[in-house]
This record gives sequence, structure tokens and C-alpha cells, in this order.
Amino acid sequence: MKRKLRDNGLGIAFGLLFLGALIGQAVAGHADYNNQQIADGAQTVSLFQYVTSSSFVADVAENWQSEYLQFFLYIFATIWLVQRGSPESKLPAETGPESDEKQRVGRHASADSPGWARAVGWRLWMFSNSLCLAMGAIFLLSWLAQSVAGVVTYNADQLANHEDTVTWFEYLGSADFWNRTLQNWQSEFLAVGSMVVLSIYLRQRGSPESKTVGTPHAKTDGQD
Repeated sequence: MKRKLRDNGLGIAFGLLFLGALIGQAVAGHADYNNQQIADGAQTVSLFQYVTSSSFVADVAENWQSEYLQFFLYIFATIWLVQRGSPESKLPAETGPESDEKQRVGRHASADSPGWARAVGWRLWMFSNSLCLAMGAIFLLSWLAQSVAGVVTYNADQLANHEDTVTWFEYLGSADFWNRTLQNWQSEFLAVGSMVVLSIYLRQRGSPESKTVGTPHAKTDGQD
């Protein structure tokens, strides 16, 4: 058991942090929502009613879609784009999907390689791009959930203010939808760009996300 906890400590730790933050968001959001309901002279709701409401779903999905968009774009961009000196980047001469030999696929796969790495055709293509495909799919599903929950919340506010409701397609082109979306995207893009550039010049001893402390700024560990 101790070995399993040690070997999976990073995933377990962030899984627990995620659950703690999600529960905290639910509790704090529920209190804030009911405070607003009281201020508006409306009826308060239970915690269960709040976490199953369009308001909570929209807030959660809004953050998820921006995070998975960040991962998808970053994974895909690092196939072709480089940043010299950053441990987040490949060497300039290694851009592109790389050779089968280097990727250890097909006839170059070893006995302990995943089964689909030894396959050919669509199975090899699918497995070779499975990380981007998964991140992209989660992004699209989260964005869809955000838009559906968002239009329900938006229309509820419109009705409360005796204004016209909108269709889902109309909401997709609304300022409310894009304001909620872009305010998350810009922060994600800034965070990724900062990580790439700052990791050229700054270090964190012991972290695999950092170069070793003594590595020159213009080089990445293992580069000539």
C-alpha cells in the first residue's frame, strides 16, 4: 500500500486537491447564491439544488474547458514550435512528429511497448495522437456543457428582468458567453507562456519541470 501511494503520489495529491477545491467552491458558491437570492427577495435553495443548478454547472464547466484547451494547444504546439533553453521545449532540429524509430512504434516497438504501439494503420494513428484527442474531446464537451448551462442561467436572468430570452445559437454569439470564455482563456495562455519563458532563466531544484540548477540559460538538460 505504501509503495502504491508513493508511486502514485502526484495523481493522488492533485485528485484530493481537486475534490477539496470543488467542495469548497460548492459550499462558498451556495452561500453566495443564497445571499443574492435573499437580496433579490427570492427563495433560497439547498446545497443539492445549487450543485445541480445551471449556475454551478456553468461555473465549473467554464473553468474545465479553458484548462483542457490549454493542455490541448500546448501539447499540439510543442510538436512543431520550440523555445530554445526551455525544458518545456524540444530541440529546434527535432520539430515535427519524429521518426518511427525514435517514437518506438511499429517494427521499432519493444516487447514491453503498449500493444497499439506495435499496430499499424488507424490503431497506431489513434494511439499516437490519443493524448491530444482526449484533451480536445474533454475541452469540447466542457465547452458544450458551459454553453448549455450558460444559456439556461442567462435566460433565467432575462426573465427575472422581464427581457427576451435567447436561443442556444444566439447565446453562442452573445457578449456574455464570450466574456465568460475569454476571461479564462487569456489567463491560461499567460500562465503557459510564462512557464515556458521563465523556465529558461529560473530554476526549481529537484523538479522535473525545471532544468538542473547549473544548466546554462540557453541550453536544456541533455542538450549539446
